[in-house]
Amino acid sequence: MRILAALAASYCAAVLAAVYVLPELWSAPVCVLCLVGTVCAALAVRRFGRRAKLAVLWAAGLALGFGWTAGYRTLFVSPARALDGQTVRLTAQVLQWPQETRWGYSVLVRAGTGSGAGTDTLLYTDEQGAALRPGDRIQTVARLSFAGRTSAGEEIAYYTAKGVFLTGRAYGPIAAERPERTPLTALPALLSRGLEESILRAFPEDAGAQILAVVTGNRKNLTQPFTTSLQRAGLSHTAAVSGMHLSFLAGFFSLLLGKRRRRTSLVMAPAVLLFVLAAGCTPSVVRAAVMLLLLLAAPLFGRERDDATALGTAALVLLLQNPLAVAHTGLQLSFAAVAGIFLVSEPVQRRLTALLRLRPAKKWSGRWLLQLVPGYCAATLSATAGALVFTLPLTAIHFSSVSLLAPLSNLLTLWAVAAMFCGGLAVGLTGLACPAAAAALAVPAAPFARYLDETARLLGRFPLAAVTMDSAYYKLWVCLVSACVLAALVLRPGRRLALPAGLCVLSLCAAAALTNLDFARGQVSVTALDVGQGQCVLVRQGRFLTLIDCGGDGYENPGDTAANHIQNTGRGRLDLLVLTHFHDDHANGVPQLLERLDVSAIAMPDTDRDAPLRREILALARERGTEVWLIREDAVLELDGNSRLTLFAPLGGGDVNEQGLTVLASTGEFDALFTGDMGSESELLLLEHAALPDIELLMAGHHGSKGATSQALLDAVTPEYVFLSVGENNRYGHPAPETLERLEGLAVYRTDLQGNLTLRVSDTEG
Repeated sequence: MRILAALAASYCAAVLAAVYVLPELWSAPVCVLCLVGTVCAALAVRRFGRRAKLAVLWAAGLALGFGWTAGYRTLFVSPARALDGQTVRLTAQVLQWPQETRWGYSVLVRAGTGSGAGTDTLLYTDEQGAALRPGDRIQTVARLSFAGRTSAGEEIAYYTAKGVFLTGRAYGPIAAERPERTPLTALPALLSRGLEESILRAFPEDAGAQILAVVTGNRKNLTQPFTTSLQRAGLSHTAAVSGMHLSFLAGFFSLLLGKRRRRTSLVMAPAVLLFVLAAGCTPSVVRAAVMLLLLLAAPLFGRERDDATALGTAALVLLLQNPLAVAHTGLQLSFAAVAGIFLVSEPVQRRLTALLRLRPAKKWSGRWLLQLVPGYCAATLSATAGALVFTLPLTAIHFSSVSLLAPLSNLLTLWAVAAMFCGGLAVGLTGLACPAAAAALAVPAAPFARYLDETARLLGRFPLAAVTMDSAYYKLWVCLVSACVLAALVLRPGRRLALPAGLCVLSLCAAAALTNLDFARGQVSVTALDVGQGQCVLVRQGRFLTLIDCGGDGYENPGDTAANHIQNTGRGRLDLLVLTHFHDDHANGVPQLLERLDVSAIAMPDTDRDAPLRREILALARERGTEVWLIREDAVLELDGNSRLTLFAPLGGGDVNEQGLTVLASTGEFDALFTGDMGSESELLLLEHAALPDIELLMAGHHGSKGATSQALLDAVTPEYVFLSVGENNRYGHPAPETLERLEGLAVYRTDLQGNLTLRVSDTEG
């Protein structure tokens, strides 16, 4: 079976190189070279024996990988590219249930005839899309775009890695026809929807969403705070169906059927297939099922379990179906986690077992029962260590964040997740036939979901529960950990694990200390965080932290962006949050910020009293005991040393933008001015109202719109530096050319071009 493992490894290596390393047109020529190498190696078999046979396998696998990647692009990607920008009459079959979006609905369809026949397309519709269901045949006019490129022309792999090569915008009416007989291709989606509805119907509201995510991987009902807590605690994998969930299923059947491997495999195989159908045949479920089925096949055919062959064959099967799936983050993390468990978990568990003095015992005997908890701890910690070995650098690359509490989090929660999965699956399947019985079964399972919720929230609030790669020191730490892992595996596999583990821990402590020292360097610092089209600015004056606004439309919630930046340094408290006004691009991240951090006080204008966001913020502040200052007249906060913060009350009228607060942060001779979305008329009122000093830093008003940051203001305060907080390719055209023209000659920095912007001042007296 190792022959298959070698072929699979070389094939996967070729696909990886073809997608990430080589230019697209090089795959076919390299395939020809590999074929030549295969022939040469085959001719040398008689002379060199086993080595030549291995070379034949590797060369053949490489040729297959490069050749099929080139062929796949020709067959599927090139036709989709040819349709980019075209408006066509689309005839298609609906594959999945429609998903609600900000502007309507999106639904995955497969083109049937005409342009793009056979191509999976993500179709965006208006409210007409809500009535569609899997299996429907539709006709509409749609403008198509290649899914491997953003509207700005940037190459992306998110959709193509899933086998989706076109996106389309439907125009006009959608003619839908529902067939009398449900197509087989629609059965998984229909069964999955039935299971989801059964779970949500049986469980109470505070547990249903968590159970649904654990059983099916569907996160649509999870709240933003809970999802963030899972990420920070290192528990995101619990809400994405993977090999771990199927191992729960395997463990359940093993407990029922005993140690007879052949009988267990015969029962488990159809159970796994049924679960895959019930979960909707999503890619993550299929990946996990393929690996488990290959492991179950070994005893059925009288073979010993071979982890390398199972892992390699699973990758081969999936990448033959779509070689571009190698760029899928979920696939990379799945195989990296399993590879780490196969390589590392067993030696780690042996050492932990010896350390805890665990001995083999007869099942259900007194010794066996006494060893359940320490045995669980040893198994969980070893599996977590193995999974982290290769996933840690991938997580840092893809998500710019690494959880430090994952071992502890898994230790505290995996037993509950196992109960949630088995109980939730049993409840969901029972509910398909008997909802009343399912509701009764849900009663003992619901507390496990509440336990996971509370534990994840508690762990996620720790300042260093997770660290982001904004700090160069944490990036170096990830590199060092990766180097230690490779050295331990290559040089002395399975030996002296304490030395590299100790080095990783010590280097992490050093990275945390250096990050904190770097953050505290200088008397004052101002950081404009990249939150997309919005504003979120952290001002540090000595040890006093002020956050001015917290809103934006970036990929990440602006509250998470701000909290991550602060908690990266080990801090869990914000001294003051100032909201200039209540528009989303300045305040929509505040609820999540309050969930993540302890905020001592919030200063806000006493305007726009009917704004829903204002009411939500006030309610959350009361709930958390946060002091609220409603600024109706100017206020000056004298801080430690020679620092002060001046809050100017609203001066303008009419539009909400003109009724916001203005902030002047001063430390010694350093001054920074923040005007929110104030326009030029209100800027004139501000100049008449206050004697503003010459400033060093100006936060351009209203994201650089042409009606703000007037020449009169610039002449009055003469800034040296100007920060612009704008979203990349934003629909408002910010910053306006007129504004940039007025700022000529000044040092101008933009979040859309340079990311986070930081100005740090050490000497504020000069």
